Amino acid sequence: MKRTMMSLIGVAVALAAVTGVAAVAGPDGGTQDAPRGSTRLPVQRSALLCPAPTSSEVGETAYTAFAPKGAAAGADGKKGTAQLLPAGTVQDAAGAGDGKGKKNPKGGKGKGSAAGSAAGQTVPPRDTKPVVPLREAGRPVTTTTDSSGAPALVGAADGAFAPGWTVQQTTSVAAGAGRGLLGLSCTTPDTTFWFPGVSTATDRQDYVHLTNPDSTPAVVDLELRGKDGALGGSAGEDISVPPHTTVPVLLSTLTGAPTTNASLHVVAREGRVGAAVQASDGKLGSDWLPAAADPSPSVVLPGIPKDATSVRLVALAPGEADADLKVQLATPTGMITPAGVETLHLKSGMTTAVDLKDLTKGEAGSLVLTPSGSGSKVPVAAALRVTRGKGDKQEMAFIPATRPVVKRATAVDNRGKDSTLSLVAPEKGKDAKVKVTASAGSGGGTPATKTYTVKGGTSLDIAPPRPAGLKGSYALTVEPESGSGPVYAARMLARPQGGLPAFTVQPLPDDRGSVLVPTAGQDLSVLTS
Repeated sequence: MKRTMMSLIGVAVALAAVTGVAAVAGPDGGTQDAPRGSTRLPVQRSALLCPAPTSSEVGETAYTAFAPKGAAAGADGKKGTAQLLPAGTVQDAAGAGDGKGKKNPKGGKGKGSAAGSAAGQTVPPRDTKPVVPLREAGRPVTTTTDSSGAPALVGAADGAFAPGWTVQQTTSVAAGAGRGLLGLSCTTPDTTFWFPGVSTATDRQDYVHLTNPDSTPAVVDLELRGKDGALGGSAGEDISVPPHTTVPVLLSTLTGAPTTNASLHVVAREGRVGAAVQASDGKLGSDWLPAAADPSPSVVLPGIPKDATSVRLVALAPGEADADLKVQLATPTGMITPAGVETLHLKSGMTTAVDLKDLTKGEAGSLVLTPSGSGSKVPVAAALRVTRGKGDKQEMAFIPATRPVVKRATAVDNRGKDSTLSLVAPEKGKDAKVKVTASAGSGGGTPATKTYTVKGGTSLDIAPPRPAGLKGSYALTVEPESGSGPVYAARMLARPQGGLPAFTVQPLPDDRGSVLVPTAGQDLSVLTS
């Protein structure tokens, strides 16, 4: 009896320990304070994936990594590590997987097709040297490459570097169909992603980059939905993504029907992947389209520039019910309703696109979609394609719906005066008070902090604080004060190329750098009857 009792106690203690570790390592998407009997702790490990940046011979990419100060080290007391490593690529002689869109000389699908990626061979990276490894928190590290064959990157951070670890890749392409500025905050792995705003039209080349961070294969399904529902074709099923490898898939190879406004659903049936879409337009340049926030009855799309010449909304209700939405623009002075687009009806499983034209009319804002009337709250996914400039000097960027900033969000690769920070408090009567900190520069400088108040129901665009004596690039951290109303954020980089208003916008969701860990203790009463 004594031996049985001790065995049961050992099992109970072991289970409690495993539960505690899992809670610390898992994500925290909640917005509530810690419930009674739990403690908020920094995560002990995080992962990021950066897709291959560009195949252009006239492109240059900057990688910038950063971890905020103030996070405690891991349980072992060690400082921690954070670095990215080059990933392999799937290729084969028949022509699939390099992501450059070249035609198969045998007449088959272009490189990057799903069929080829499923059957191709894995080519290991040419170089295994770590990229932008961190040595201290609070100061960004940056490096650049002009290689047209720069690989995708797979990385992890642990210890003090894990909470809030952020990596940005920013690519400038000087000429060609993909010219312009492309920016992406490297993504965390997951099992499902929604990308409203993709296209398979003849004037677009959209690639979804699938990257596997793990040591086991992943199996991914891709589904495209247009205005009438699912687009025909089965080429997007059972795509194999080998361990530590990336697979680019040209979306136009998944269907025979060119579609201008579509939504892409990425589902990892086995394993997990990172996913991002690189969109290239013959007239509007190119940029990355990040995944939208998980479908929700209300969504916020922050950071529409004041000089936007065209804004297109693409949305869908992915479930089995239709959605009716109220469309509003949060401006610096309050909420307004766009003329002619007061409400929006989304049919179940179908993609709807609305041209909002020069929506902002010289005043920066953020789009807010909420359930209309007394109908049911149906989850929706949405994204914006935003254009600046006119004629042959136009440039596009994408703004997907994003999560609110709960504890902290970070934007890196800010240089000089090229950044604009957008903050929106979408709920009337619920002001948001936000602390914005500019880190030390990668080459030197002293951090600076400023606090802003965003009135409920308004949007605020600011030139963020800059470090004194700045050298290199710096990071911005956005932290709502306790008790503030909900706040959403985005950062725009504007780096003109001659007469081209090159720009890119990154949404700033909460970095999920901390989790709630329930307090565990022994309760021997469960062992008695």
